[in-house]
Order: sequence, then structure tokens, then C-alpha cells
Amino acid sequence: MQYLKNYFFVFCFLLMFINNCIADERAALSDLKSQLLILEKKIEALEKAQVKKDKIHKLKKLNNSPAKTAESVKLYATLRPTFGYINESNENNWDVKDALSHAGIKAVSKFNGSWSAELQGEWGIDLSNNGDFGKARQVYVALNSPIGRIGIGKQRPTQYLFIAEYVDIFNHGNSPFSYDPESIFFVDNLLTYQLKVQNLTWMAVAQFNGDKGDNNSDLFNLGVSYDYAGLHGAVTYLNEDTNQADIKEGENEIYAASLAYSFENLYLAASYQDKTYKLMNNQFEREGHTFDLSAAYQILSNYKVKLGYFDFSDGYQLSKSQDHSGYNATFEWLPTNALRFHLEYLYRDYDFTDNFSSWSIGFRYDLTRKWSY
Repeated sequence: MQYLKNYFFVFCFLLMFINNCIADERAALSDLKSQLLILEKKIEALEKAQVKKDKIHKLKKLNNSPAKTAESVKLYATLRPTFGYINESNENNWDVKDALSHAGIKAVSKFNGSWSAELQGEWGIDLSNNGDFGKARQVYVALNSPIGRIGIGKQRPTQYLFIAEYVDIFNHGNSPFSYDPESIFFVDNLLTYQLKVQNLTWMAVAQFNGDKGDNNSDLFNLGVSYDYAGLHGAVTYLNEDTNQADIKEGENEIYAASLAYSFENLYLAASYQDKTYKLMNNQFEREGHTFDLSAAYQILSNYKVKLGYFDFSDGYQLSKSQDHSGYNATFEWLPTNALRFHLEYLYRDYDFTDNFSSWSIGFRYDLTRKWSY
């Protein structure tokens, strides 16, 4: 019995010893965990400090290094000869014509993310006169930035880009046929500004032609266009001085609108200009208009039918007037994206002079080469 008591006391002593050991171990583990948490926080703080230091270093390196640019250069040419039978002023003839052949170069340099500089030179090629490399169509330099595009030189005006371009779909040097006689396609000595905000594009241009005519602006053209999912709508205002021997003699004032829509296989577009012609001191004034309606329908993948109607009035009376209306019809074959062959009929019905009609066939070959580096 005495042995049992002794064993019992020894067993109790062992239990107490083990319990104390376990308690000490738990305390040590708890202390170790606390130290590990403190160490982790210190490591995290050091990592954040290092990341911040690396960012500052990279930023300094970026600021001290020259900005990287992305360059692209494009060379292009399009030859558009036509051959046709012409009936004009009761006389018939066959003739080779040109449908605005031209060639050019365009270079773009991108820098600072959303900035770019643009250079373009484009010159006409007149296949109806010895194939001469002719006068300049566009020669300018422009700067594109997040707050808009500014260009200086000979360029397309607002009137063409917002009004005429959408009806100018035919293979002819006089297209659009109502817009063509007295309207502007390219303007020299031009300062342009363009800003795109979501689906709206604002554009203002002004011509500064030195001491010719007005010593200040000789032309001012303002417009806004809306473009979304195949729909285009635009309105413009144009005020242009008229000069005689470099002296201002009057001005033309034009309000215009255009509307176009692209369906799956059908394209429709219309443009209208209301024109007022004034001489100085209100000595003489006349009013005219232009109206162009264009349509194109895709047949299969390689054929297209185009139709146009036009109406022109210059405001003159009787024999001096060139008022007329007319229509044209074109059938196109497009074997590749760069080739186009067409057959066209054009008719003009003049109010006070002889009518005009023509049949023509024509080719168009587009060539483009682009390099980026």
C-alpha cells in the first residue's frame, strides 16, 4: 500500500512537471508568433519603401531620357483615266479624260502618348494633258493633341469634308456635279482647327492670303458633324471674299447641310448649299443653291451600281445663267480592293443653254505602300 502511495505522488509530480512544460511551451510559441508578426510588418514596410524608391528612380530616368516616337510613312498614288463619247453644244467627240489622278506622301510621328505630328504632300496627275505631274492638292503640316488638331498649309476645308465628301462617290473629275461649279475643294494659306468630342466633330478654318483682297481673313468656314454607326449629319457656314485684281469686291455667304447613312448593302447621301453672292455697298446681289443626291448599291461582292441626281442654280438671269439639273448612272466592277472599272452615263439639262450628255468607261488603280518604325 505504501508503494502505491509513493507511485501516486511520483505520478502527480510528473503530471505537474509536464503541465508546467506545456504551459512554458505555449508561452514561448505565443511570444514567437508575436515576434513573427512584428517581423512581417517590418518586411512589408521595407518592401513598400523599396517599391516607392524604384518608381521614383524610373520616373527620374524617364524624365531625363528623350521621349520615344513612333514613325510611319505612306506613299500612295491613284491613276484614273477615262475614255468617252461626249455630246456638248450639238457637237460630238471622243476624248480621253482624267478623273482626278494624284500621288502623294504622308508621314506621322507619334510622341508623348496621345500627341502626333503630321506631314502631307499631294499633287495632281493630269492624264488628259500629257500625264503632267500637276499642281498641289494638299501640302501642310498638322499637330494632333488631346485638345484638338491644328494644321497650316493647303488643305481640305470644312465645306468639303463635312458637306461634299459624302456625295462625292463617282468616277468623274466634276463630281459632285452640283457642288463642283462654284464650290471649294482645296484652299491654300489655310489655318485649320478640328476637335472630336465623342460623336461630334467641330471644325473651323480660315484663309490668310496676305495683302490679296482683305488684309485679314479672306475665308472663314465653320461646321459641326455628328457621326455614329453609319449615320452622318452636318451643318456648316462659309464666308468667302471675292477679289478683282487682288482687291476685295464682295463676298459669298453659304449655309449648308448634309445627311448620309450606310445600310448593309445600300448607301444614301444628300447635300444642300444655300448661297448668297454680294458685291460691296450692296450694288448687286444674287442667290443660288446646290443640291446633290447620291446612292450606291452593292451587288454580290465585286459589283456596285451608283446613281446620282443634282440641281444647280447660280442666281443669274437668262443667257448668263448656268442653271441646270441632271443625273448620272454608274456600273462598277471591283475585282480587288485596288482596282476599279466602270461604265458611266451623265446628263445635264441646262435652262438657258445647250444640254450635255456623255458615255464613258474608266479604270482606277490605287497603289499604297506604308512603313512603320
